[in-house]
Order: sequence, then C-alpha cells, then structure tokens
Amino acid sequence: MLTPLPVTVVTPYVPRYRVPFFLRLGEDLAAHGLRLTVAYGAPTGHVTHRADDVGLSAGTAVPLRQRSLRLRGRVLVWHDLGDLARTSGAVVVDQALHQLEAYPLLVPPRALRGRGPAVALWGHGRTYNGGAGRLARHAKAALTRRADWFFAYTDAGRRHVAEAGFPAERVTVVRNSTDTTALTAASARLTEDRLQAFRTHHGLVPGRTAMFIGGLDTAKRIPFLLEAAELVHRQLPGFRLLVAGQGAQRHLVDEAVRRGAPVVPLGPVATDEGKALLGAVSDVALLPGAIGLAAVDALALATPVVTVPAAGHGPEFEYLEHGRTAVVVRGQEARAYADAVVDLLADGPRLAAMRAACRQDAGRYSVEEMSRRFAEGLAQLVRAPRQSGPRPTG
Repeated sequence: MLTPLPVTVVTPYVPRYRVPFFLRLGEDLAAHGLRLTVAYGAPTGHVTHRADDVGLSAGTAVPLRQRSLRLRGRVLVWHDLGDLARTSGAVVVDQALHQLEAYPLLVPPRALRGRGPAVALWGHGRTYNGGAGRLARHAKAALTRRADWFFAYTDAGRRHVAEAGFPAERVTVVRNSTDTTALTAASARLTEDRLQAFRTHHGLVPGRTAMFIGGLDTAKRIPFLLEAAELVHRQLPGFRLLVAGQGAQRHLVDEAVRRGAPVVPLGPVATDEGKALLGAVSDVALLPGAIGLAAVDALALATPVVTVPAAGHGPEFEYLEHGRTAVVVRGQEARAYADAVVDLLADGPRLAAMRAACRQDAGRYSVEEMSRRFAEGLAQLVRAPRQSGPRPTG
C-alpha cells in the first residue's frame, strides 16, 4: 500500500466557518492518495475583534509559530513552516503580500525550487481593496506568476490571474463557500413555535424585519447601516434590524440602541441553528458594506441582499444578481438606500420572487463542491510537471 503524499495548506488562522471545509478536504484528498496538513496561525489586526478563531484539532493540524510587525499602517505576518516546506509534496499559501512565508517559497528561481514542494496560491485572484496602490497590485501579480498553481475563489478571479499572465490551465476555481448544507438542514429543523417565540421576544413584525450578519468593522459601513435602519423605520413603523456580529465597532450598535434606534443587537451568532433562525424571521439582508461570504449565507437563507456598488466587495459579490437575488442601490446616501429597502419590503410579489431565486442559486455553492474542486486541483498539481523559466507579464 502506497504511503499518502503529504500536502500542506497554510492559513493565517482558522475561523469557525472554515472548519467544515478543512474536514471535508482531508477526506477528499485521501481519496486521491494525499494526506492533508492544515498549518495555521493566530488572527492579527482588526480580525482579532471578530472572536471567530477556533483553531483545528481534528485530523492533521499544526499551529505555527508566528511573528508580526506593523509597517506603514499594515501588519506583516511571518509563519514559521519549519519542516513542512521540506516534507510536503505541495504547499498552498494565501495570495497576500503581507503573508511573508510565501516569499521564500516563491522568490527563488524555479530551477532552484526543483527539490522543494510544488507551491500554489489561493485567494481572490485580484486586489479588492480599492485603496491598494498600483505598486502593490503589480507586486501581487508578479508573485502570483511565480506559483505552480492557483486556486481562485471565483470565475472572475481566474480571469484576472490569466489576464495577468498566469496559465489558465493551472487555475482551479473552487467556488468559495460556507457550509450551506448544514445551514439548510438547520433551517428545515426550525418549528413555527420557535419562530413565533423569537419574534415575540424581540418585537418583530413579519414583513418588516431585516438582518445583518458579519464583522462589525469599518469595511462593513456600520454607521451607514444604522442610519439607514432609522430611516426605514420612519417609513415603516415596526421595522427592526437584527444585528449579529462582533467587531471593533460594536459600540456604535450599542449607542444606537441607547438612543432608541430600531436595532436588535444579538452579538456573534456562530451556529448554523442561530443563523437559520435569523434568516427565517428576516425578510431581507442589509449589507451596505463589503460583502464576502455573507453572500453565500444570504442565498442559503433566502434573504435577498440590499447593498451598494463599489463598497470594497470581495469576490463572492459576483454570486449575487441585481434585480434577482439582490438590490444594488446606486445612490450614495443612506436615504436612497433606505428607500430601496422600503420599496422591496412593500412589494410582496417581488420579494417572494427574489427569495425563490436565492433558494435556486444557493444550490451552486457548498463546502462539498468547494472541497471536491480543491482536492482535484491539488491532485493535478502534485502530478503535473513543473514549469520552468519566466512567465509573461500579461
């Protein structure tokens, strides 16, 4: 019997939502004759306020020694891979300039890397932070071209790295996702008695309830969200916004409650049962800031998203379709956003059609499909011949 070839996936830290993926990936890789090691660090910067770091104890998991420093307002992080870089057949690291462990793996010429592991990057495929400078974008593209494989979150990420000179045949689109299977199952277990009890406890009115789930960070535009909620309430008495999350701007939510805003703070809601309950009592999801995997949860919970363009959205924003599963408000003021929310809540047939479209699209995204794609890409990577020589700049 052949010994499974070890492969290592390096992640800055293990947020709760990633655990189902890593567990499933270990199983799928075993079917390809590969053994997964998840090497992880600890959260840094603003993500430390989200309190979603759970580590990983099941399977083969290795906590890494970590050092960080702040340079010109940015946190640079070094994870000590130790022997993993030597003993792994392939190493997958984040496509991020501030994750320093990527450089010793990718910077040496490929001719000198022949005895080391194959190196893959995974991530967005492009810089979604509109404030990133041109030099940073070019540096990320140059570093990406040195990798042997790329795991893109979405189709747009694949197109972007290919346009920047990375071989399209060495890109796997994984369809980044949360565990929608577990979330859908939790929704099916809800009883009407429990829903009614939750509505009564928080004073919720069917048809006039919205939710926000995510980190309470600057990128999520929390002040805008809270202002819009108050404006909606003025037009729709009984409107309530359920706010589920933790972060550095939690105090803004608490202040809004003290001044009588129509906001219900719930703190972090991490379980599938908790998210399912919020989705079942909510009519829409208000996400005026950066949207990432919250798009997947919204689809699975059948809560159409009301958002704005150019809010620093992550790649998962492309999962949403304006007029079908989302309303993208073009106005830049909270009043225009609030008016769009009111219009949607007041139009029962339109809202019902959008909820049905969310359910339909949700079937495209799951941890099972993401893991299958990732495992197949890794299997191709470890068996593919290494490329040598420089790649074009695109």
